[in-house]
Amino acid sequence: MERFLHPTALWRALAPLLLAARLLASCRCAAAGVTLITHGFELDSSYPGWVTEMADQIPQNPSFPGTNFTTYRVTVTYNNGYYVAWSRVNGGPPSATDSGEILLELDWSQLSGDLFDSYASTYSAAWPVAWAILQTNLIGELGGHALAELPIHLIGHSRGGSLVSEISRQLGTNGVWTDQVTTLDPYPINNDGNNDFLASVVDAPVHTYASVLFADNYWQNLGAGFLFGDPDGEPVAGAYARQLYTLSGGYDNNHSNVHLWYHGTIDSNTPAGDGSASITSTERQNWWAPYEDRGNVAGFSYSLIGGGDRLSADQPLGGGFPAINAGYNRRWNLGAGAANNRSPLSVNNGGWPNLIRLNQTSTNPVLQGQSIPVALYYQWGRTNAGDATVSFYLDDDFNPLNGNSRLVGQVAVPGTGPTSVNVATVSLRLDATNAAAGVHALYATISGGGRSRCLYAPELVEVISSQQAPVLDIARLGAGQFGIGVNAVSGQTIVLQASTRLGNWLPVATNTFTASRWVYTNNPPAGGTQQYFRAVLGP
Repeated sequence: MERFLHPTALWRALAPLLLAARLLASCRCAAAGVTLITHGFELDSSYPGWVTEMADQIPQNPSFPGTNFTTYRVTVTYNNGYYVAWSRVNGGPPSATDSGEILLELDWSQLSGDLFDSYASTYSAAWPVAWAILQTNLIGELGGHALAELPIHLIGHSRGGSLVSEISRQLGTNGVWTDQVTTLDPYPINNDGNNDFLASVVDAPVHTYASVLFADNYWQNLGAGFLFGDPDGEPVAGAYARQLYTLSGGYDNNHSNVHLWYHGTIDSNTPAGDGSASITSTERQNWWAPYEDRGNVAGFSYSLIGGGDRLSADQPLGGGFPAINAGYNRRWNLGAGAANNRSPLSVNNGGWPNLIRLNQTSTNPVLQGQSIPVALYYQWGRTNAGDATVSFYLDDDFNPLNGNSRLVGQVAVPGTGPTSVNVATVSLRLDATNAAAGVHALYATISGGGRSRCLYAPELVEVISSQQAPVLDIARLGAGQFGIGVNAVSGQTIVLQASTRLGNWLPVATNTFTASRWVYTNNPPAGGTQQYFRAVLGP
């Protein structure tokens, strides 16, 4: 394959196409996960509509990695035992989506309003939810997969903050890491210093456990108290704790305004409503700090879907206030340094292997036949069960369950034990047989002990055919001198040829590319003779 260039013409028409390819390849998009959203105290045992509104808004977020999704409502009730029921309330079955995203609306309203029976504590209510996440046969549409196989983001308001914290703890004792726990004005009844003497239940404390990668907490101290229906939340150790200082407008109580504030970080419209209250231009102006850009760089932006930088040392409220990376797990050095900011688990049976982080560490594009380095952090707690297997795939969407991915590599990794994390770097060779030219998502699964978990890398992979033609351009460098720019793919050998009559092409120079661009300096022939150039793929 070859390209021709007359020295008086610039092929500027190609520039937008090249730029678009580079932008697409540099996009950060980590996807395919489970997002659970739940409420707090409900006096009349009615399911609050704001949970549904928040779940419905997530697929409309500009960072959402696809066009379709799955939403289930999971209902937990008690009648001489706990019962878990599910129904799909929006979207299609998981096997038919391109995003791979599963949204869970957790309805525990029958339990949350009863403050006088032990079955209604968040200690008790968390157990059936954690159990359900671990089951392979709970939701038939998952085809034998457990929700725990995907990254998990838990979001809970008020008592629901206590609930999701306890769910993460119970998952952790089973060896399952939680990617993110988001607490919205958490209020555990009769715990963490709360003295709710009219209630007999005692909720679980709100802690950030060793098996949580990132935690963020949004809370206020503006309320009128629990007895008046407007309790104050609390900061959470180990989380990025963002205190909310101005919440006038919206609901008639500040406690509810916290989940409305978070809704406004998902829905950037003005007005933005959750079915019961709205964010107007006044709230957009007053509720978020300048750094947070009216809610666009806050809250949900630090989820995997949002793609924000959790490792950022920025302090959105300014000096003296918490940095974003304060919420990143430092029990081990996973990228934010090591300074233990996690509560220990009482036990970790190591029953599930975990991929904690996955990143492509090279730059795009990649030529077919070349390799890319991939770094991964993992935990496989059963050292006596043999190695775990990590399998790497290229995918044309973000759903690992729909069968359209291609295996590009596999490696065995040793066990870590339940109190350690390992990091490994793997080189993946991308051949024409398993890596078609184009832009792909990259994900990996880790399997051990009959269980698997999956994680997508935030970096996309742009694969270039080894037969892709080079592109030429020209620029005047000075009087009588031109620079012939040759744009190709690292690893290709390019022969630059010249002719005065578009025939009898003679080689001028040969270069094997180690970068994406080479400039050949040329002096035109004497006497005004025209000269043409072309670039040809070499052997």
